[in-house]
Amino acid sequence: MSKLLVTGGMGFIGSHFIRYMLEKEPLCRITNLDALTYAGNPDNLRDIEGDERYAFVHIDLTDRQAVEQEVAKGYDGIVHFAAESHVDHSIAHPDLFVRTNVLGTLHLLEAARKYGVGRFVHVSTDEVYGTLGSTGAFTEDTPLAPNSPYSASKASSDLLVRAAFHTYGFPAMITRCSNNYGSYQFPEKLIPVIITSAANDHPVRIYGDGLNVRDWLHVRDHCSAVALVLQQGEPGEVYNIGGNNERTNLEVARTLLEVLGKPESLIVSVKDRLGHDRRYAIDASKIKRELGWQPLVSLEEGLQQTAAWYLNNESWCKAARERSRDDTVGETG
Repeated sequence: MSKLLVTGGMGFIGSHFIRYMLEKEPLCRITNLDALTYAGNPDNLRDIEGDERYAFVHIDLTDRQAVEQEVAKGYDGIVHFAAESHVDHSIAHPDLFVRTNVLGTLHLLEAARKYGVGRFVHVSTDEVYGTLGSTGAFTEDTPLAPNSPYSASKASSDLLVRAAFHTYGFPAMITRCSNNYGSYQFPEKLIPVIITSAANDHPVRIYGDGLNVRDWLHVRDHCSAVALVLQQGEPGEVYNIGGNNERTNLEVARTLLEVLGKPESLIVSVKDRLGHDRRYAIDASKIKRELGWQPLVSLEEGLQQTAAWYLNNESWCKAARERSRDDTVGETG
């Protein structure tokens, strides 16, 4: 794919995807469209600013005219990462999530249809499926049952993408991933919060009883899966992407404390989040079977690498934290 538009490329996953594509596809030229909200961090891609294959455009997806003008330049494919994604913020400001995640996606879809974009990948989340009991896993056929304003806004955008395919024949695909982790993740998220708190001997705050379960996916593995869907996925299809690493939040905290050589006594329980889903688990057999994808990074290896990165990049963490609206515990990848 020679000319690619990536939305939300200054964010955690989007910036990793841009690096991944430039590494794996040397002839690919990428335009990064980002609104530079608090989680859109220019420092994430500072080292590739001089790469002639890369360009940045400052656009908010809620600006329909600006989006259309950019897409009109002609792109072979679009990968849509841009979204408000912090669950706690969505509880406090649901209107912002609807504008960005729903209206913004609609503007992008309409422009992409109008100007004949050949492939469109909408990056979503397993949170649109709601919550699970102690057994089973989300498949692509699991009914959507979002439980937070964030996940409801993502489910709404998923349905707009589905409608674009079924109504207009637009070549769009949807990916739904489990919780991501890795370097450059915004400090509000669970794993960075644990690492930075423990490193400074601060309390490691965990919601409720800490037994909420998430399936952890290394961001590099996620990027490889999205690239496969972009190149080989079937239009109109949904692809679940999971890391096969189900852990409770307490287990993640204890593992990281062991990596950092810190005592478990740092863990403290705080009041649970409103509408806190109990368990997520992804059945990724479809993408494995049809596209040959497999996650390569074990959780133990990935957590060690991630902890080392945060400890060695305190200046990035400090600058990113200053951009944050608050210091609440976070979970979404």
